[in-house]
Formats: sequence, C-alpha cells, structure tokens
Amino acid sequence: MAKKGNRVQVILECTEHKNSGKPGTSRYITTKNKKNTPERLELKKFNPILKKVTIHKEIK
Repeated sequence: MAKKGNRVQVILECTEHKNSGKPGTSRYITTKNKKNTPERLELKKFNPILKKVTIHKEIK
C-alpha cells in the first residue's frame, strides 16, 4: 500500500555542469514536503565531476 501524505521525491541537477561542456551529469534524489515548499528546491551539493560544491536545482 502506498504512503499517504505531501512528501514527494524530487531530482536535483547541477546548474554549472550543463554550461561547463564536460560529459556526464551530477544529480541527487531527495524528498520534500509539497505543502510547505511548493516552489522548486535549490540546494548546494558536491559535484564529483567538477570537484566543488555547486547549486543544484529541482528538475521536472
């Protein structure tokens, strides 16, 4: 049976990586409460390809 509630799974993708031209992507999966944060998430996460902390934005 599926859980009920406002928590949904979201994918975060690096914004700097797209512009760098390097192959691959840096993505993280996390959850958020849709009721408390209806807007898209922006978190600072480590990008292993660029080897630094960058801003990751929610996609879809």
